Amino acid sequence: MIIINNNISIPESQIVFQAIRAQGAGGQNVNKVSSAVHLRFDIHESSLPDKVKSKLLNLNDQRISKTGIIVIKAQSFRTREKNREDALKRLQSLIQSALATKKKRKKTRPKKNAVKKRLDSKTKRGRTKELRKKVDY
Repeated sequence: MIIINNNISIPESQIVFQAIRAQGAGGQNVNKVSSAVHLRFDIHESSLPDKVKSKLLNLNDQRISKTGIIVIKAQSFRTREKNREDALKRLQSLIQSALATKKKRKKTRPKKNAVKKRLDSKTKRGRTKELRKKVDY
């Protein structure tokens, strides 16, 4: 059972793991051992609430396919168990990021004193530049 927050959790039966060979350098061991993990999670078939499903599907994330399947590849660690845990944590954080709501922006206005100071400095600067002009007799 993967706990997303107090109200939402995912049973591990809805998550499919597939062991694959890791990419990159690693010597002879990397050619023999399938230590990397592909995690597949079908959004449509999951037990998540509809609101969460729609938020996940609307995310602009390359890990989510057009058919609504999340694919996470974990190959950072040398053991399959650690890669499996890493993939689960990344799935959990992806779903939590979809649940996060952005704060609404409060409209603000500058204080009257700040506007007055800005305009005064502009007129002062304008006077200084006016004094630099050629004098016309």
